[in-house]
Amino acid sequence: MEKEYKIAIIGLGYVGLPLALAFSDYYKVTGYDINEKRISDLNKGIDSNLDVAVIVNSNLIFSNDENDLKESNIYIITVPTPVNEKKSPDLSFLKLASEVVANFLKEGDIVIYESTVYPGVTEDFCVPILAKISGLPYNVGFYCGYSPERISPGAEKYNLQSVVKVTSGSTEKIAVIVDRLYKKIIKVGTYKAPSIKVAEAAKVIENTQRDVNIALMNELAMMFDKMNINTSEVLNAAKSKWNFLDFKPGLVGGHCIGVDPYYLLYKSEEMGYKPTLLHSSRAINNSVASFVVDKTIKLMIDEAKVIKDSSVLVLGYTFKENCADTRNTKVKDIVEGLESFSCEVSVFDPYLSENSCTNFINNPLDAKKKYDSIIVAVSHQEFIKYTSAEFEQLSNGKLVLLDIKGIYNKSTWKF
Repeated sequence: MEKEYKIAIIGLGYVGLPLALAFSDYYKVTGYDINEKRISDLNKGIDSNLDVAVIVNSNLIFSNDENDLKESNIYIITVPTPVNEKKSPDLSFLKLASEVVANFLKEGDIVIYESTVYPGVTEDFCVPILAKISGLPYNVGFYCGYSPERISPGAEKYNLQSVVKVTSGSTEKIAVIVDRLYKKIIKVGTYKAPSIKVAEAAKVIENTQRDVNIALMNELAMMFDKMNINTSEVLNAAKSKWNFLDFKPGLVGGHCIGVDPYYLLYKSEEMGYKPTLLHSSRAINNSVASFVVDKTIKLMIDEAKVIKDSSVLVLGYTFKENCADTRNTKVKDIVEGLESFSCEVSVFDPYLSENSCTNFINNPLDAKKKYDSIIVAVSHQEFIKYTSAEFEQLSNGKLVLLDIKGIYNKSTWKF
């Protein structure tokens, strides 16, 4: 007979909130976050991330009071794991969350981590914190699991229930319990990894693989630009072969692809191996924003436009389409790069408020301002509908339209 589980979700962002909602269909759930406004909004049924519909039910409470966690026996930690200015792992959120949970650990409790980490963090970094504060021995008094998140904000097709979930546990018995727990909410099933370290490694290479493949596309795009060859046309021709991988060039930001490789690099170099391909891929992808800035300046010069105090419109600011997630967005680098040339930059993103940044404006189509160049940085569904006439309406003189995402038939330049 299944134990009566009471689940606490620590961190209610893009990962934690869908988990809390899904588990509340079967168990008593406490959703905990230190952000008071976030909790207030959720209790009103509002998700400020515009990611999921929040339906509060009798099984679910949202709280920023640590004491509401004490009745739980399964704790799922879904806090951010960013990198610092030196591109090294920042485990401060993970440390804080582990300390909070450790205060309430009881005999037999299970702590499951979902945050992206390098192999070994759960058992070498988090477990000692849990054991020291709780006074309980690992794998005797309390247990751990690791089930990496695979959330894709803004992509309804790849929501929590529709993507296979990797699970693992600190003992074989706990691994089975963790796997059965997630099977309750994951419609397409789970994959039980043989150990926590394997599950951690699997997660961190998922996005590292994407980083490397996109880096190749970005390098090809920059090469073909020098040759005056349309990259999209080349890729369309190449992918007619059955085994050609369909990756596209572009800005690489966000909380996963632009961050995860640094976790793997850190651990690898700590162990004495420096991966040259991963370093090169990161360098290439980090250079795309400056490449776009230089291209914008060149195209304006070609049209005899004065660069100093020129008006540039940037459409899109989030790290990906159709969501409000700005974490590690590389559009910020484009804005700052243009400003270094003394351009006046205006940013419009329909998923963000006008007050999100000093550069932000309301819908430019509703105003009379003209721009010396326009950069479409994110392929929001709203931007895909823009017509040539609307771009001409926004243009000051000859249209200079840079289409980073390759979504328009007619543009001055496509990446």
